[in-house]
This record gives sequence, C-alpha cells and structure tokens, in this order.
Amino acid sequence: MGSSRDNINGKTIAITGAARGIGYATATALLRRGARVVIGDRDVEALGAAVEGLKEEGNVDAHPVDVTDPASFKRFLEAASAGGPVDVLINNAGVMPIGPFLSTSDKAIRSMLEVNLYGVINGCRLALPEMVARRSGQVVNIASVAGLMAAPGMAVYNASKFGVVGLSRALSDEFAPQGVQVSAVLPTFTNTELIAGTDSTGAQKPVEPEDIAAAVVRIIEKPRVQVTVPKPLGAVTTIVNSLPTKVRRFMSKKTGTDRVFLEVDTSARSAYENRAGSSLGVTKPEGE
Repeated sequence: MGSSRDNINGKTIAITGAARGIGYATATALLRRGARVVIGDRDVEALGAAVEGLKEEGNVDAHPVDVTDPASFKRFLEAASAGGPVDVLINNAGVMPIGPFLSTSDKAIRSMLEVNLYGVINGCRLALPEMVARRSGQVVNIASVAGLMAAPGMAVYNASKFGVVGLSRALSDEFAPQGVQVSAVLPTFTNTELIAGTDSTGAQKPVEPEDIAAAVVRIIEKPRVQVTVPKPLGAVTTIVNSLPTKVRRFMSKKTGTDRVFLEVDTSARSAYENRAGSSLGVTKPEGE
C-alpha cells in the first residue's frame, strides 16, 4: 500500500453538505481510499438516501447538521468523533442564489452569508481546538473561484466566498505552527443544481463534482493552502484581476460573463432558489 493511500486510509473525515453534489462525490472518493466518512446535511431525507447509496463504498455514517447553528454543528462533530477524533473536517455546505443585487431578497442574502461564510467559521471554531490539542488535523474549506473574481449577478455570493478565501489563508498561517493545516479548494462553477438555469458555457465550462472530489483528495494527501479547479484557473484569475478595468469589462462582455448570472432561466432555477433561500435549520420529511 502506497504512502498516499496511507495518508487517507483509516482517517475519520467529516463532510458538511454531503447529501448531494460535491459533498457526495467527495465522500465517495474518500471512502474508496479507505477513510471513515461521516456525512452531514440539513436535509434529513436526502441525507438518508445519500448514506444508503454510499454504504457499499465503505465505512460511512450520517448525522443531520445545520451549519449556521453552532449547537447543531457541535452535535454533528461529537457524533463524528464517536469512533475516534475527526482528522479532517470538510466545510462544503453552501448555497448560491443569483440575480440582480437589488432584486435579491433579504432572506436570500442572509442565507448566503449564514451558510457560506458563518457556517465555515462555525466549523473552524468547533473543530480546530481539538486538532490544536493533539497538534494534528486539517480543515478543508470548499470556497470558489468566485472568491477570487467577481461577476455581476452574484455580488453577495462573491462576498461570502471572498470571505472564505481570506479566512482560510489567515487560519492557515495562524495554525500551521501548531501542526494543523487549513486549506481551501476553489472550484470554477460545477455541474450541480447550483448553476441550473444559467448559460454556463462562457469563458470557463463547468467541471464535474468528481473533479472537485479529486482535488480534495489531493489536498489531504499533500496539504496546500489553496488550489483552484481546474488548476490553471488560478493563474487566469491573477491575470484577469490585474487588467485595467476597461479591458476586464470588455473581456467580460465578449465572453458573456457579464450576463451569465443576470439573465437566467428563472423557471429552471425556481426549485433550487426556493430551497437555497430558506436554507436555515434542519429539515425533516413531512409527517415527522
């Protein structure tokens, strides 16, 4: 057995927002590497279906979690550590309502900031003390390339992800001397329900959840502060952000990225937007 596999095999890894999409794909990849995986999600029904689908892959357990509620997050981590300390926490839960800034509801704004940013802060504050005490562990925050480059139609989402990128960088430097790694994975837009109803074929085609999962596996095998998916996008964002404003806006118009998140198919997004806009609290199946 190679050293890379040994670095994951047997570890306890907790993942939020793992009932579907990137979280589910990441759980699958880590189970196949021999990790003990504990998945969490606010959607209890979807979480149950997810754990059933993952059982054949390896040692998996599931517990509901509302990342915006510190008490709920604490219970999730306590349940995850029942079989041993959590070696890696993956803060993956996130929502992405999009559209014109002035048309975005207060509820959607609060939801994005609470889930995408405050949820990550909650996870870090709850997981890091135990990791520091044993001078071992890693927190992986799933951010976004939207944390490096802004676009019309996603101002608040940008704000939340810029926050996660900054938080991750600062915590990485703060906790490295104490033997704990904090990393951020920054995907481009991913082929999940988050981009439903958008013409996402502009400058950068969406990647698959499995691509993000592979990046998470690599960053656990060989910890780094930050990685973009796809990898070359990191250099692209640096170049684009260094351009004069007029040039950057011209390029945005030519590639269509100035309209992608403003001109959306609202009917195609309605189911996701309704769920994302009310993404606070644990939800249970009707009748419970």
